[in-house]
Amino acid sequence: MNISAKVKDRFSTGLKKYKPIVAKAQAQDVNESDTVSIITDILSDIFGYDKYSEITSEYAIKKTFCDLAVEIDKKPKLLIEAKAAGMTLKENHIKQATDYGANSGIEWIVLTNSVDWQIYRIIFDKPVSHELIYSFKLTDLNPRKESDLELLLLISKETIKKDKKSALEEYSAQKQLLNGGMIGQILMSDDVLGMVRRIVKKISPDTKVTKEEILEVLKDDVIKREILEDDKASTYKKQINKVQK
Repeated sequence: MNISAKVKDRFSTGLKKYKPIVAKAQAQDVNESDTVSIITDILSDIFGYDKYSEITSEYAIKKTFCDLAVEIDKKPKLLIEAKAAGMTLKENHIKQATDYGANSGIEWIVLTNSVDWQIYRIIFDKPVSHELIYSFKLTDLNPRKESDLELLLLISKETIKKDKKSALEEYSAQKQLLNGGMIGQILMSDDVLGMVRRIVKKISPDTKVTKEEILEVLKDDVIKREILEDDKASTYKKQINKVQK
């Protein structure tokens, strides 16, 4: 991703300012209310949102309010669930955050304690589920490292667009394709097995090898067990079969 010099400068300045602030807040275990104030400042000074028109704590979801929401042209783009700086982010916090997204119809959720940032995508299916897209620790980011700044760019104002596909959506789509589960299923697909069989035949024309035999070798000696047992294996396989047909 291309990051303009102006945005890089904002990221760099913001990180230098807020890394010691959030580290101190975590060490002192400041309360949730004070942490929300810090997060609001970070959303403004690092991510570029206008504190008074694009960041709100008044976004209602079924008779309650989420901690913070980011709105572009009055349209909600991100929900932010905040926890106290000294609190470890846990599974029940993730459920609470994603429930907000599911109940409001908002796809992107940020769970943070100002130090740790986790970005989730709500999958509006039956049942509704969520997927961790990426995470980072603010205190670990290096303002001179391009890949670290890209993590900030993905949820910055510059890439959260109103009417076009955002960088976050593109990153999520790429992650869905480039993961061990998907690549593992591609390797076990009929097309790839056929290609491997043809190469083996070229190496040794007299050798008789079946696709089934190659598949067993892949399962036993090449592909990790957790890839074979991936919860989304059947989904990946359906996508691949559809393409092959």
